[in-house]
Amino acid sequence: MNGLTHFDASGQAHMVDVSDKDITDRIAVAEGFVQMTSETLAIITDGRARKGDVLVVAQLAGIMGAKRAADLIPLCHPLPISKVALSLTPAPDLPGIRVEATVKTTGQTGVEMEALTAVSTACLTIYDMVKAVEKAMEIKDIRLVLKDGGKSGRYEAAK
Repeated sequence: MNGLTHFDASGQAHMVDVSDKDITDRIAVAEGFVQMTSETLAIITDGRARKGDVLVVAQLAGIMGAKRAADLIPLCHPLPISKVALSLTPAPDLPGIRVEATVKTTGQTGVEMEALTAVSTACLTIYDMVKAVEKAMEIKDIRLVLKDGGKSGRYEAAK
């Protein structure tokens, strides 16, 4: 089926058997952005959001999201995650918040989905926490930036 690993020879969806893969150190980094007005960004950076510290809550949500990726994505393997780190950086030029997640494991399959889920969850949390002041925010450009480890080796997205 054109190299799509989540489908068997008859086209049926299945969880990939990774039991024959080597156990290696694996890392994935993903990023995304929440674009908003300068006024909304100032509410976040000045700590004036009514629901609390937006960046701290979004950081925790991203960590939780990475840990729950296999619960949300049907064919995603549950993995022993050894590290989840999120960086939420105000970007006045956007304006908005840049979210980056780094996830590590030692295992038989990669952590790309965990990193992407972490970014998505953090971005959704930012939206949720300040939607009362701006509903037109945009969650944008969520993508895998880096993955390393395993048989397929290293991938780095174009800048």
